[in-house]
Amino acid sequence: MSVPDYMQCAEDHQSVLVVVQPVGNVPEEQFFKIYKRIASVSQVSIRDSQRLLYIRYRHHYLSENNEWGDFQTHRKVVGLVAITTCSDSKEWPLTAEHFHTQKEVYGSTLYDSRLLVFGLQGEIAEQQRTDVAFYPDFEDCSDVEKKVEDFVESIFIVLESKRLDRATDKSGDKIPLLCVPFEKKDFVGLDTDSRHYKKRCQGRMRKHVGDLCLQAGMLQDALVHYHMAVELLRGVNDFLWLGAALEGLCSASVIFHYPGGTAGRTLRHKANISQPADAGKRHRPGALTANGISADTSAEIGRAKNCLSPEDIIEKYKEAISYYGKYKNAGVIELEACVKAVRVLAIQKRAREASEFLQNAVYINLGQLSEEEKIQRYSILSELYELIGFRRKSAFFKRVAAMQCVAPTIPEPGWRACYKLLLETLPGYSLSLDPKDFSKGTHRGWAAVQMRLLHELVYASRRMGNPGLSVRHLSFLLQTMLDFLSDQEKKEVTQSLENYTSKCPGGMEVITLPDGLKLPPVPFTKLPIVRSVKLLNLPVSLRPHKVKGLLGPNVSTASPFIYSPIVMHNRGEERCKKIDFQWVQGDVCEVQLMVYNPMPYELRVENVGLLTSGVEFESLPAGLSLPAESGLYPVTLVGVPRTSGNISVNGYQTSVFGVTSDCLLEGLPGVKTEGCLVEVIPSLPRLQLSTSLPRSAHTPQPMSKEELSSAVSVQLFNGEGQQMTITLENIGSEDIESLELTSKNVTTKEKVFGDFLSWDLAEVASHIPLKPGQAVTLAVNVNVKLDFSGQESLLQDLNDDGISVTGLPISSPLRQVLKPRPESKPVSGESGKGEYSHIKTLEAVLSFKYSGGAGKVEGYYRELSVGVHVDVEPSVFFTRVSTLPATSTRQCHLLLDIFNPTEHELTVSAKNNQDLVLHASECQRMAIQVDKFDFESLPMPNQETIHFTNPKQLEEERQHAQGCQINSNHPSLRRHGEASVEGVLNQLVLEHLQLAPLQWDVLVNGKPCDCDVIADCRVGDAVSLEIKLTNRSENAVGPLALTVVPYQDYQNGVQNYDLGDAVTFIGSNTFCIDMVQPKEKSICVGALLFLYTGDFYLNIKFQDDSAGRELPLAWFTLPSVHIRTMDTLFKDAA
Repeated sequence: MSVPDYMQCAEDHQSVLVVVQPVGNVPEEQFFKIYKRIASVSQVSIRDSQRLLYIRYRHHYLSENNEWGDFQTHRKVVGLVAITTCSDSKEWPLTAEHFHTQKEVYGSTLYDSRLLVFGLQGEIAEQQRTDVAFYPDFEDCSDVEKKVEDFVESIFIVLESKRLDRATDKSGDKIPLLCVPFEKKDFVGLDTDSRHYKKRCQGRMRKHVGDLCLQAGMLQDALVHYHMAVELLRGVNDFLWLGAALEGLCSASVIFHYPGGTAGRTLRHKANISQPADAGKRHRPGALTANGISADTSAEIGRAKNCLSPEDIIEKYKEAISYYGKYKNAGVIELEACVKAVRVLAIQKRAREASEFLQNAVYINLGQLSEEEKIQRYSILSELYELIGFRRKSAFFKRVAAMQCVAPTIPEPGWRACYKLLLETLPGYSLSLDPKDFSKGTHRGWAAVQMRLLHELVYASRRMGNPGLSVRHLSFLLQTMLDFLSDQEKKEVTQSLENYTSKCPGGMEVITLPDGLKLPPVPFTKLPIVRSVKLLNLPVSLRPHKVKGLLGPNVSTASPFIYSPIVMHNRGEERCKKIDFQWVQGDVCEVQLMVYNPMPYELRVENVGLLTSGVEFESLPAGLSLPAESGLYPVTLVGVPRTSGNISVNGYQTSVFGVTSDCLLEGLPGVKTEGCLVEVIPSLPRLQLSTSLPRSAHTPQPMSKEELSSAVSVQLFNGEGQQMTITLENIGSEDIESLELTSKNVTTKEKVFGDFLSWDLAEVASHIPLKPGQAVTLAVNVNVKLDFSGQESLLQDLNDDGISVTGLPISSPLRQVLKPRPESKPVSGESGKGEYSHIKTLEAVLSFKYSGGAGKVEGYYRELSVGVHVDVEPSVFFTRVSTLPATSTRQCHLLLDIFNPTEHELTVSAKNNQDLVLHASECQRMAIQVDKFDFESLPMPNQETIHFTNPKQLEEERQHAQGCQINSNHPSLRRHGEASVEGVLNQLVLEHLQLAPLQWDVLVNGKPCDCDVIADCRVGDAVSLEIKLTNRSENAVGPLALTVVPYQDYQNGVQNYDLGDAVTFIGSNTFCIDMVQPKEKSICVGALLFLYTGDFYLNIKFQDDSAGRELPLAWFTLPSVHIRTMDTLFKDAA
């Protein structure tokens, strides 16, 4: 026997063998259809008995195996079922002859046979025959199973008769010697009368009867006969048959201990077969029947006594296999016994001992096996190793079987079979075809073996003529085994992949194999490796802002709780967390990936784009080239959302080595992200601006460069102004329907007087709405007015000279050049000049708020900011300010010490004053006659402006990158500005500049007398004198008494008040003023008569007992009155 039956198991020893074969030309499909129906009758309950007969069916069985039927009866073909087709009666004789010929093949062992004829109708088909059944066709054969059951019962009758015949002890008869085929020549010439020979015959017959009892369902008798056979055969050293007796004893014990079987097959029972109630429990001691305790309890007890224990079963199997190993021709028997023992050990969960049996089976020599037999042997070994849990060993033999399919000796290698077997080895090597299994935790399995297997899958799929399959397996190898590949292997694998993809590009589709196995796509998440994904906010100038007072869509869903102690940290929730900024429909949006290249050479990645969901999104693919082992490298992916809503960034798309990959973030556990869900609001317009001033590298603090669309800078003298022209252009696709402009000074150290930036939006507003592509200009005035005050110590020299303003004509300015200080006074040396030449900085931000389109309807706008940086150079400093009274009560003289800190000549001019020329670092004093102010009526009364002009050559441009100056000469350039004294006026000066709350007016002949005005009159004419009081205070004033006293001033310090003969009053020289309410006036009228010509002065005094003395004296300052009298003749001549 050369062909083993690897599917045998211990319980097969109790079954009888029936061969089902076609006779003549029978369609294969129809044959196997009937064969399956016949094979479904796998056990039959014998009538009038509690025994079952088990049947094994084979559609192909070698006759040489049948010759071993005496050695083990379950190998003997005892039944034959032939299936044939016959269309008419003329073919019947030939069909019957073929059937008889078929029976002759197994004639020596057959108990019974049946012929199933399909297609024959007529007289012959109507004949009643026990060995032939006629059916009109393959569909109309409902009683096939019934016929088979009857056939099995007839086999049982023959079996039972043979058992009874052999089991009867006929001591007078000579017992024949049962032999295996290779023993017959060895027993020729033996002494048949020897005691040794007779014991051998008895032992072999006992063993044979035990087989028959086991097949007939007599388990107890079989155990007894096997035990007797073992004793007899052991005594005569008949090792081959002793091994068979031990194996039979093991099989009977296995059937007792494991009624469910050891082959892993569930016994199928026919529903139409009646079975005793205890049929399923027939091997258990004390089994209960429908009528109570089984009457054959002694049989159960005896059976259990003769039965081997589970441990003894394995020991007897080992002994039997060792006896089989003594015979070269019993290799098949030995191999099958090993397989049976392994199946038993698998049920006992004794995998280690089972592996020893299998290891022994590997080295059993069966002679010259065909390639198909070798494949079958290795496949069965693989299945058995899988059965005992040795998955890697199972995979090893499965792979050997796969390699055997394409052995060089095979003329037509079976690459498909090889590929199929290789796929079956994957689980044993901890491999799967799903790359997701390799992204969880550490790597499992031996990487070197796994790579070898994947290479073999690639090669097999290529030889199958399926390059797409090769690309998928090679991609899987590169993705999952990248960390274990050497640099040279990485290069070789990628070159092979590029060769394959040049013929068949790789994609993300699922590949379905002919057997239904699906190969999932393999995204290249490691080429390159992504460490973080960050959605970028729009540039500051393009970010949308919500109008205050309009609630966002998420406000109502916000939690009312300030703090929750339960915080669930989940990567999926973090990834789905909504980001607190928005994207805008139609604008380019960016996502930044931090990637690195693990390959030892430059990696080119093409068609890199974003994978999104939620809104319509146009991804703009890009290509990048990463240097070898680049480390973290930022890559920005861009796209444009075409609709509004919530968009989720699910991953990214790449094309590497010809393989397109869709890499989802949920499959990348090592990727850091701050959220991938963002709101896309409706479209907004885009505004671009340009200015007439040069750009600046300075950024107003505390703002950053990202917050400004641009920044401009200019250098001005303190007090100078310049106009900046801003061009606004709509570069978007929506109309600009609203535009607002605001400014904010970000300089906090310097105090600015007046408006730093001013503009008029009327011209711009007339062009709103601004269509796409249109532009409008806006003029912004830049005026810098910082503090002009300086240190008072710098001008000490002006008083050290003993020069004073008093006594000098007020109308002419004082000029004094600053003298060099002596060595003992170095206060205002270079350090003083350095302080006054310090350049100050003014910074402000112009903000344009604009909106339009659908975004405006939703309450969104954009803000565009421009930084304005002004370097302010000092122009003039007012180091000391004081006042002197003027001849008019409504005026005073403002004394200013003016210092020129620049390196250029400076011209200072004031209203109604001569120009003052100051050279570099020169200080001079200027007196300016100014009108007093009513602070309540004027919001800013304390500003006096002085105009200065600088005709010199000035620095206009600065190259900040090189840190050096470039002088550009402009001989005709003139710089103008205004200086303010607001910052240098102290409280005392302010009091002198303030109008008194009581305003006095004196009129002579109806003309006011003030500011050195001389009133002319003629001698002898009455001169009217009118005194008017205006109460600007908050309280009532009065009553008051004023006395008018005339005098003459001789201009030498002598004043004559004795003018009784020269001046007379018409009426009283005392004027009484009653109570004057706030905001009201009171007028007193009198007259004088001058008797002589000359210059007369009127001194108007308040009487000491006046009620107004409690008020400040400054409130009662009246203007001086100068009257010149002339003779009538002279006046007429004049």
